[in-house]
Amino acid sequence: MTMRIIDNIKVWGEPLENAVSQAVTCSLHGDVLGVALMADHHKGYSQPIGGVVAYRGMISPSGVGYDIACGNKAIRTNLLWSDIRDRISGIMDQVQAEISFGVGRNNPTPVDHELFDDASWKLFDSIEPGLQQKLKVLARNQLGTVGSGNHFVDLFVEEATGKVWVANHFGSRGFGHKVASGFLNLAAGREFGGKAPGESMDQPPTLLDLNSELGHMYWDAMTLAGRYAYAGRDYVIDQTVRILGANVEYAVHNHHNFAWKERHMGEEVVVVRKGATPLAPGQLGFVGGSMGDISVIVEGMDSEENEASFRSTVHGAGRIMSRTQAAGKMNYKLRKRMGGEISEQQMHEAIRAYGVELRGAGTDESPFVYKKLQDVLNAHANTLKINHVLRPVGVAMAGSNEFDPYKD
Repeated sequence: MTMRIIDNIKVWGEPLENAVSQAVTCSLHGDVLGVALMADHHKGYSQPIGGVVAYRGMISPSGVGYDIACGNKAIRTNLLWSDIRDRISGIMDQVQAEISFGVGRNNPTPVDHELFDDASWKLFDSIEPGLQQKLKVLARNQLGTVGSGNHFVDLFVEEATGKVWVANHFGSRGFGHKVASGFLNLAAGREFGGKAPGESMDQPPTLLDLNSELGHMYWDAMTLAGRYAYAGRDYVIDQTVRILGANVEYAVHNHHNFAWKERHMGEEVVVVRKGATPLAPGQLGFVGGSMGDISVIVEGMDSEENEASFRSTVHGAGRIMSRTQAAGKMNYKLRKRMGGEISEQQMHEAIRAYGVELRGAGTDESPFVYKKLQDVLNAHANTLKINHVLRPVGVAMAGSNEFDPYKD
C-alpha cells in the first residue's frame, strides 16, 4: 500500500506536518469514523485541503469551507488539435473577453435557470426576512462567472487521440461564500450577516448535528449551492464550446468541496471532502495539474486502499510554494502583488516553452508553485486508473491584479 497511518490519520503522499496536525484536530472533535489525507494535502481553514472526514450524524460547515461545491467540469469535443491550432490565440482572446473572471464579477448577460425556482430558497427567509431575495439577486448576477485564485477555463489536447477537451474549475461564487459565513455565524450564536471575529486556520471544526434544525437548514443550503455551482460550470462550458464551434462527446463533472451521505465500513456517514475528489469504484473524476503540466481523467478502483480513503482522491497537484512566497504581498493601492520569488518573465517563458496560450493569471499560479501531478497520482496508484491524459494548450484565469482570499 502507498498509504501510511500517522496518529490514526490515513495519509497518502509526503506528510506535511501542519496539515496532519489539522487532521488530528478534526479527528478529536465530533463523532468521527475516520480521517484521511490525499497526496495533494496542505494546510486549510479548520480542515486541511486534501482532507476527508467521515462523521456520524454530523456536518461541518468549516470543513466544507467558504467555496462550497468548488469543483471541475471537463468535456471532450468532436474537434482535433489540428482543427484549432492555427486559431488558438483568437479563441483564447474570445474566452477572456466573453467569460467574466475575477472577484465579485457579475455576468454581463444574467442567466435565468430553473434552480432559482427551487423551494430551498425559502429557508433563507426563515432565518431573516428578505434574505432570500438578497441572496438570489447575488446568485443570479454571478451565475456563469469564474472568480479568481486558482479558478480557470482551459483547453486541452488529449495525448493519445489529439482530441480537444475543455475544462473549468470554480464553485458557488459569492452565494456559496455568504451561505458558509452565514451558517458559521449562526453556529456561533451570531446573526447570519454578522461580522465574524478573526478566525484561526487551526481552530477546531464547526459542527452541526444533522438532525437539528440548523443542521437541516445548512444541508439544504449547501445542496442548493452545489446545484448552483453545477449550473455555473455548465454555462461556462457551453459558452466555451460555442466559441470553439464544437460539439460535446463526453463529460465528467464533480465537486471537491462538499459533503455527501455515504456508506463506509458498514455505517451511514457524512463524508466531508475539502479539496478531495469523490472516486468510488467506476466513478470518473477530473484532476487538474498546473498550467504547465498534464491534467487527467481518472476512474476509481475497487480496492482495499480506495476503501481506506473513503473512496476519495486528490483534486489537483498540491502547492509547494505559498501565494505570498511566489507573487509577494498584495498592494491594494497599486492593485498588484510585490516582492515575490517568481517573476512574470519566468512564468511566461515556462508557459511558452510548454506550448500554452495564456490569458490572465499571476505568478502565484505559475507551474513553479505546484508539485508534478504524476508524482501525486503515483501515491494513489492502488486506488485509481488514468483513462485520459490531457495537455493544456490554452489557459484563461483572472489577472494578476486580482486577489481572492477564499480560494480553495
